[in-house]
Amino acid sequence: MAGKLEATRDAYGRALLYLGEHNPEVVVLDADLSKSTKTAVFAAKYPARFFNIGISEADLIGTACGFALAGLKPFASTFAIFATGRAYDQVRNSVAYPHLPVVIAATHAGLTVGPDGGSHQSLEDIALMRVLPHMQVWVPADGEEAYQMIIAAAKEEGPVYVRLGRQPVPAVSPPGYNFVPGQAMRFGEAGDVALIACGVMVSEAMKTAEALREQGVSASVINMSSIKPLDTAMLDRVAAECKLLVTIEEHQKAGGLGSACLEHLALHSARPPVLLIGVDDRFGQSGEPLELLGHYGLTAEQMFLRIRASLEQFSV
Repeated sequence: MAGKLEATRDAYGRALLYLGEHNPEVVVLDADLSKSTKTAVFAAKYPARFFNIGISEADLIGTACGFALAGLKPFASTFAIFATGRAYDQVRNSVAYPHLPVVIAATHAGLTVGPDGGSHQSLEDIALMRVLPHMQVWVPADGEEAYQMIIAAAKEEGPVYVRLGRQPVPAVSPPGYNFVPGQAMRFGEAGDVALIACGVMVSEAMKTAEALREQGVSASVINMSSIKPLDTAMLDRVAAECKLLVTIEEHQKAGGLGSACLEHLALHSARPPVLLIGVDDRFGQSGEPLELLGHYGLTAEQMFLRIRASLEQFSV
C-alpha cells in the first residue's frame, strides 16, 4: 500500500529547483535554517534569488512581503514553530490582511520533529493559520503531494501556509494524483468508519483502516490535505455514508482538522458520532518520532483500539 519514504521537506527542496528553472519570479527566503528546510538546494543553484535573512523571523516575513509587492513570488521558509509563533504579527498584518501572494513553507511541524522537544514541536500552527482571513492551509501526506503543493502554491494569488515535516513518510499518493486546493483524496469505498486524516497521519490511518477491515469493519481513509479551503462536499458525503467519523491529526485537537470538520458539520449536515484523535491539550516533549506518536496515542494500533471502543460505545 505504502511506497518509498521521503520527508515532505525534501520534496519541498525538489519543487523549488523546478520552480527556479521554470519561474523567474520565484525568490526564496530563509531564517538561517536552509540546510534543515532544504532551501539550500535552491540557494546553491540560484544564489541571486536566495536570501538568508538570519535568525530574524519577523524580518523574514516582512521582506517576503516586500518582494511580493515588487511583483515577485516569495517562498518564506523556517520551522513551523517560528513561522507561526514568533512571526505571527507579521503574518497576520503584513501577509494575510493585505492578501499578498506570499507562500509560508514551514518545516519541522508536529511531534515528529522528535528530540527537539516541546519548545520546537508546533502543535498549534494549523489553528493559528486557518483562523486568518485569506490564508490557505495545506498539509501534504507524502513527498509527491508536497511537491505538487509547492508547484500549485506558486500559482496562487494570495497567501498560502504549507505545513511540512522533518521525518520521512511513506508514499501514499496514487499514480496520476493531482493536488487541487479544496479537494480531498479518498482511499477505499464507503463503509462503517471514515478516517479523515492529514499529513503524517494519513499513512497511519491507512494502517488503522486495514486493521479494522481484518476485524470485519469496513473503513475508508480520506486525505484531507487542504484544511482551508476544506472539501466540504467530500465531508458531507462521508458523513452521510458512515456510522462513525474519525479525524486524525498530529496537532492539537482544538482548532485543527477535527475542529474544521466539526464546524462545518454542525451547521450543514446531519452527522454520525465523531471521534477526534490528536494531541489533547498538551505540549510535546523530547523523544524519537515513533516513540512520541505512541506516547500521545497516535499509532495505528492505538487508534484501532480507540475506534473499536467507540463503535461499541455507540453500538454501530
